[in-house]
Amino acid sequence: MRQVRRLVEGMRERAVELDVDGGFPSEDFRLLRANDLLGVMVPTELGGLGASFSDYIEIAYHLGRGNGAVGLIFNMHACVTGALAAVSGDVAVELGAGDGYPVERDAILRAAAKGSLYAVAMSERGSGARLTAMSTRYHRTANGFRIRGSKSFVSGAGHADAYLVAARSADDDRIVSQFLVPAGDGVTVRRTWDTMGMRATGSHDLDLDVELPETALLGGAENLTLPVAEAAPHWMIASYAAVYVGVARSAIEIAATDATKRGLATLPNVRARIGRADAACAAAHATLVEAARRVDDGDPEAGLWAWRAKLLAGDAAAAVTASMMEACGASSIRRGHPLERLFRDARCGALQPATSDVCADWLGVAALGGDPYRDTGKEQRW
Repeated sequence: MRQVRRLVEGMRERAVELDVDGGFPSEDFRLLRANDLLGVMVPTELGGLGASFSDYIEIAYHLGRGNGAVGLIFNMHACVTGALAAVSGDVAVELGAGDGYPVERDAILRAAAKGSLYAVAMSERGSGARLTAMSTRYHRTANGFRIRGSKSFVSGAGHADAYLVAARSADDDRIVSQFLVPAGDGVTVRRTWDTMGMRATGSHDLDLDVELPETALLGGAENLTLPVAEAAPHWMIASYAAVYVGVARSAIEIAATDATKRGLATLPNVRARIGRADAACAAAHATLVEAARRVDDGDPEAGLWAWRAKLLAGDAAAAVTASMMEACGASSIRRGHPLERLFRDARCGALQPATSDVCADWLGVAALGGDPYRDTGKEQRW
């Protein structure tokens, strides 16, 4: 992971201009490819680095320290490759995958190891990331499938080689399936991303009206989306957390440097703010590390820790960046000041699925002895 740490300072410098124009971080992804990091979750026998979830967490954390937008685009790519790498042929069969799954899985992962970038097209306007409320539909054709619909918050839109698209069956609302849709005909990017924070993710809308072969159905079987989401919540929940903990740590590092240069570090209130921020960031990071360890060990409580990590990371990032701005004074609110950008980026953490409120409710149901996936009334998590 040493090569990732070496990228942090350059990423911070490039983040300033990228935030202004909302441009895609092409140079950062050139460097990620050059360091073979798009294949970090790919097993070594398929040409990748064979990283664990704990390894991924540390990489995403340092990318967050450099530029959270880069970390989030990388995260979505890793969600695809990491989930595929983790679901072996035997596990996939238990979940209902088709016979052709192992061959298709390996082809997707080999492409990632060679530099292909994947994006996730799951959220929609009006329904967010709730899979059971989405309007994008698919139906079977003589040669495979046809998907029609629109997606929002597609990080890296227009720069990905393929998109993981979730859609509902036109024949049965209860069936939600995922497809790997290559960029090209029938996939149109609408440049709608003009936001307060995480501007360089380029999370534009995606319009779909595309014909796909049978092999595009991920797992080779329909209705695997919800079982996989519940079986591996760390990719749906905790993977974001690492980036936002990195954003919080970056704010502390920048505030400490700024306070020292301006002579503010001699003030007890400034030192106290930095001290509290350090403790909050370390606590969120420790929870994340524990969640990742449990994931790697196959601990049945790993999912619980993943939800805790997402809640703490989103809330800590917002609180830490706000406090660091107060520690450094009015100069930090000027456009172009790194703390002003980090504050805006950090505010996205609590809002990104699963939101802090959803995480807290999930944990509350669990603490009360209920099933957080089932005991929530009519409103479903996904």
